[in-house]
Order: sequence, then structure tokens, then C-alpha cells
Amino acid sequence: METVALKKENWGTHEGQEVFLYTLTNALGSELQITNYGGIMVSFKTADREGNFADVLLGKDSLADYLKDNGCYLSVIAGRYANRICKGQLSVEGKDYQLAINNGENFLHGGAKGFDQKVWDVTEEADQSITISRVSPDGEENFPGAVTVSVKFTLTNENEIVLEYKATTDKTTVINFTSHPYFNLKGEGNIEDHELTLNCKYFTPIDETCIPTGEIISVKGTPFDFTSPKLIGKEIDADYEQNRIGVGYDHNLVIDKPLGEYGLIGEAYEPASGRFLQAYTTEPGVQLYTGNWLEGDMGKNQTPHIKRQGFCMEAQHYPDSPNNPHFPSTELKPGETYTQKTVYKFSAK
Repeated sequence: METVALKKENWGTHEGQEVFLYTLTNALGSELQITNYGGIMVSFKTADREGNFADVLLGKDSLADYLKDNGCYLSVIAGRYANRICKGQLSVEGKDYQLAINNGENFLHGGAKGFDQKVWDVTEEADQSITISRVSPDGEENFPGAVTVSVKFTLTNENEIVLEYKATTDKTTVINFTSHPYFNLKGEGNIEDHELTLNCKYFTPIDETCIPTGEIISVKGTPFDFTSPKLIGKEIDADYEQNRIGVGYDHNLVIDKPLGEYGLIGEAYEPASGRFLQAYTTEPGVQLYTGNWLEGDMGKNQTPHIKRQGFCMEAQHYPDSPNNPHFPSTELKPGETYTQKTVYKFSAK
């Protein structure tokens, strides 16, 4: 199959800015849809072992549906700081900052109006890639510094979704970006029958409010041991404090590779369809989330999601890093350039 040129359609407006839906198609016939509202990956259709295509990403039907509510952060770019910060409090160069409290008593995924709720500029378009960018002004969501950030999405002919991030700042600040796709490799039902392997020997346990305790502990002997293939559902409801707090899995695991180097996050396999997903990143951690709070959220075809309909492997820095100096630093200074590369590669076997 020949590569199909980029398709771009108007998807509406938000706060006076035009929103577009882009469709990227590769030589295998896989199709990735992205919108510049929130940097959301709306759908990804790819083949199973029999050559049948299904959409393996959770999402919504229209911009209007995303604007109504995206409390589940379906496939958004989360920033300026993804994941949680304890009580929304941090200090940068000796100055204290109070961020929004939007997840219990804590800050989550960018605050009251994070990157997921912004219309991004589309700065580059090609047959199989688009680049979106924005300037997050000094003081946005009460973070210091004007941060210029771009994310390039590419769909390769090797069936990889490649995300490449860059960011600079004019004042010392903290940043943590992630993409938040929910995968379901069979395209329906729940994901407890997916087989998961993670390149992670350690994880960061959480307190009752889902904030890391600061410990970094071995997965050995815990339900968090995915160092060899295991069904997601096998120990998801284990009688283990961390699973009880997370209502399943909603935790950061430490990727077993040198800091800053590109390497394997893990692999997921769905036996019925044969679809196989390999994930790679330059980031130090991965948030494994099993869609424990999806129930009732409106999905595609105006069908409510069910609990655990999708799982996330969110490449990122550890949650609450600014308040844990022994975690890898999320600080960005003027003159430095933050970069991240994360890849989701699909095949069937």
C-alpha cells in the first residue's frame, strides 16, 4: 500500500482558535488521528494477526465531547507538570509556589487548565508527521518561567507512533511532560486479559492520597512484578496495600536503564488478536495506570467506558519529584533544552 498524504479537517473552534483533526496513514494501512486541542491522539487503527483493523486507543467522538469533560485525560499531552505534586506546593530556587489543588488535596496533570485544555499551534505538517507547539507564559498555572514547548508526532512505516518533545525556559522552572494514551489491543472489553511485561525492577509506593512516600522499593514479591510476562488482571485486586490505594495499578515504576538514555519501557500482548505493543522512552519512569476510574466516562460512539477498558504506560519523570530531591530532577534552567523521545511500536504475532 502506498503512503497516503496527510489529511487535515476542521474540527471546530475553542476560545476563538481553530481546532483541526489530522489523519496520518502509513504504508501498512495503520491510521493515527491527532488533534491540536490538547495534543490528543484521538484514534489509532491497526491490524491484528488476521489483518483486521481495530481502534486500539480510547477516545471521544468530537471536539465538543472532549470540551465537556476530559477528567480521564484520554490520550492528552499532560503538562506543564504531569502527574501529582503534593498539596500543589513546590519551591524553585528558594521561592515557594502554590499550584492548583485539583486531585483530592493534590495537584495533577498541569492543574486547573493544563496543556490538555489548550489549543496548540501546528508548526509543521508532513505526510506522516505533525508538530504542535505553544508558549506557556510565565505564571501560567502559577509556574515560574515562560516555557516554549513542541511535540512532534510521527507515524512510521514500521508502525511506530513516535513522540519527540523539546522545551526551553527563560527562568528556572520544573517540567514533566507525558502523553496519556489508553490502550486496548483488542479494541473492546477490559484489559485484564492483556499480558504485560515491564523493564522495571523498582517502583515508588504511594500514600493514601496517591503521593509517593519517597521510597524506591523492589517489585520482587509484590503484585508490581511484571519483569516476566503476566496478565494485567492476575494480581490487580491483590490484598496488598498499594493495590488497595490505587484501586488497581496507578503507580510510577522505575525503568531499568541509565538516566536519560533511550530504552525499553515494556511490552503488551493481547492473545486473541495477536496485537503486540512495545514501548520505549528516554524518560526515567513509567506510570502504569489500568483505567480504574473510567467507568461511566463517555467514549466513542456515545458509549460509556467500562472500568479498566484501557491501560496506560505514561513515560515521564517520577510524581512529586520537586519535593523529593533524591528523585531524578525535573528542573529546567535558561540555556538548557529539555528533550524526550517516546515510541509506541505495534505489530501482531
